[in-house]
Amino acid sequence: MLLGLTPSRRLLSHRHCLLQCRSIKSENTARSAALDSVLSAFRSICGEDGVSLGEAVRQQHGKDESVHRCCPPDVVVFPRCVEEVSALAKVCNNHRLPIIPFGTGTGLEGGVSAVTGGVCFSLRNMDQVLDIHQEDFDVTVEPGVTRKALNAYLRDTGLWFPVDPGADASLCGMAATSASGTNAVRYGTMRENVLNLEVVLADGNIIHTAGKGRRPRKTSAGYNLTNLFVGSEGTLGIITKTTLRLYGIPEAMVSAVCSFPSVQAAVDSTVQILQAGVPIARIEFLDDVMIDACNRFSSLSYPVTPTLFLEFHGSERSLEEQVHTAEDITQSNGGSDFQWARDAETRNRLWKARHDAWYAALALRPGCKAYSTDVCVPLSRLPQIIVETKEDLIENRLTEKVLAPPKEVLTSTKGKPRASKRLIFSSQSPSHPQLLHFTQRAGADKPAKLHCFDWT
Repeated sequence: MLLGLTPSRRLLSHRHCLLQCRSIKSENTARSAALDSVLSAFRSICGEDGVSLGEAVRQQHGKDESVHRCCPPDVVVFPRCVEEVSALAKVCNNHRLPIIPFGTGTGLEGGVSAVTGGVCFSLRNMDQVLDIHQEDFDVTVEPGVTRKALNAYLRDTGLWFPVDPGADASLCGMAATSASGTNAVRYGTMRENVLNLEVVLADGNIIHTAGKGRRPRKTSAGYNLTNLFVGSEGTLGIITKTTLRLYGIPEAMVSAVCSFPSVQAAVDSTVQILQAGVPIARIEFLDDVMIDACNRFSSLSYPVTPTLFLEFHGSERSLEEQVHTAEDITQSNGGSDFQWARDAETRNRLWKARHDAWYAALALRPGCKAYSTDVCVPLSRLPQIIVETKEDLIENRLTEKVLAPPKEVLTSTKGKPRASKRLIFSSQSPSHPQLLHFTQRAGADKPAKLHCFDWT
């Protein structure tokens, strides 16, 4: 308070406050002038319609499908070509503004959150399929092209792009996150299927990771810059074009569902099918909670027990051999007879149910959020990791209290030594601290078991 001060000291205090106010006003004026200058530069590059300060637009671009809270950017820009992306990046670099690339917002890790503000580059207007070389089995696309849009474009060529993470994600975004999916066991992840990238660096420079216009199949000559940027999560640059490997559409496809008496039996079957060298296209494990969620959400009627979804690709003759071997293995582990999905409509319905597992889990407990994480272990440890993790959740009573009724939701080996977990929780639940304790303990004490992240 100023009442107890002498007149001279009171005058000094008033003067100090006045100087502080003037300083703050000066800083705000300078910041406002800088912002006006930046916005003017943005509008000169991509037009009035290509720059948005609207709260709804910023909120939309500040969150993905993950549990992480919304962190909106200060401004959203909508470039239409790589030259505009480069020019915008140079403006941001000159003013030291953070850049956040945005594709379709289907990620599950919060990668689009503008945690310190900045400029979001929404790439949806760059949506052209640029070059397709049918004889060379490759195609070049812009970041606004999604995997479903590409496969629709390729429908009459006899080719397709098989990497399928479930969501209709941007293909450049899939490259940035090194996405995988249900077909990874047969066709690999994005890392194996990206041939070249056009990238705008933070300073606005444009590079081509394998050389401009090149589509090499080998990576042994020179630096493998392509794989440096695949999986870089938008931290090294903005991917504005990607050249992808394509595949011929198989002559025949058939899917099957097999139920098991236990988690151990189902996962043992998965490992044995892979070890037997069966060229299976998809093999996905869902525990009893997840298959129940899928039944309810997608109107299916499969037994509520640990379950494998399988798919086989090839010629009619090769399918017979694959199916016979896989069926022998599953039955030796106590699996049921295969329930077949032979026509395209039934197969699509089956795999759509698998892809909708995230929303099926959320529907089990309306109003709650889902937390997803992946586990990667040697193939030989896959049965152990899934069985032990399920026991851990029951031991920590997460099944009944934090997650009830959906309990723990465990899905997907993707044919790789990997499992995905979805934990459905409410931060208001009194058992929320138990969930925190479980994930922290699993991450710290058993690092091979669970990769844990903070969702606050």
